Amino acid sequence: NLNSFDQEGVQLGKVLAIAERADTLAGGFAAGLKPTGNKDPFALRRNALGLARTLIESGYDLDLGALLVAANAGMTAKGVQADVAELQDFIIDRLKGYYADRGVPATQFNAVAERKPASLYDFDRRIAAIGTFAALPEAVALAAANKRIGNILRKAEDVVIPDSIDAALLVELAEAALAEAVAAAIAATTPALEAKDYVAALTRLAGLRPQVDAFFDGVMVNAEDPALRANRLALLKQLGDRLGAVAAIEHLSS
Repeated sequence: NLNSFDQEGVQLGKVLAIAERADTLAGGFAAGLKPTGNKDPFALRRNALGLARTLIESGYDLDLGALLVAANAGMTAKGVQADVAELQDFIIDRLKGYYADRGVPATQFNAVAERKPASLYDFDRRIAAIGTFAALPEAVALAAANKRIGNILRKAEDVVIPDSIDAALLVELAEAALAEAVAAAIAATTPALEAKDYVAALTRLAGLRPQVDAFFDGVMVNAEDPALRANRLALLKQLGDRLGAVAAIEHLSS
C-alpha cells in the first residue's frame, strides 16, 4: 500500500528530525554556544523551536528530559556535556512566542510551564485545558483562592501539616462541607488526570467554588488551637494540590 508506505516515511522523517535537532542542541550547549542577545550563529533557537513544534504537532508523547539526556550521552565521548536542565528550560522558553502567536495569554502559559510537564505534547494538552478552564465563571475566584492557599501554606512553614484530615476536628459546618467536597472531587478527578483528560478534571474542580467561598468567608484558618489549625492547613493543602494538578492556576489571578 503506497499510502501506508508514504505515511511511514513521513513518520520516520519526523523521528529523524527530532533526533537530529536534539543532538544539535546538546552539542551546541555542550560546546558553550548558547545564544546571547540577538546573536545565534548556530541557529539553536530555531532548532529548539523546531524540535518543540515537531513533538507537539506530531503528537509524540515523549519525555523531553529523557530525550535530551540521550542526546547528551553522545557528547561524553567528546569529553563535554550540556546542562540538560538549562537546555530543557531553553526549549520551553521558545514556546512562549509559539503560544503567543496562537493567542494563548502569558498567564496561561506560565501556569502550565510552572508544572514542568515531562512531555511537550502533554504541555500542549494542558495549555488547551487551562484555556477552557479560564473561560469558566468560577475560574478567577478559584485562581485567587489557590493563590491565597499558597500564601497561607508558605506562612505556616513552622507547622507540621498532617497527610490526612481528621474528621473529628472539622468543627465548623463550612470546613466539614469543604472537606467532603474536596474528597469527592479528588475521587472524581483522579481517573481523569490519569487519563490526561485535563478539561474534565478542571471542569469538575470548578464545582468546588461554593464550598471554597464559604470556607474562606466563615472559617479562621489560623485557629488558636494547634490541632484545629494543622487540620485546616491539611485541608487547604489537599485542595491546593488538586486545584494545581493540571496547572498553577493562581497565575490566572491578577
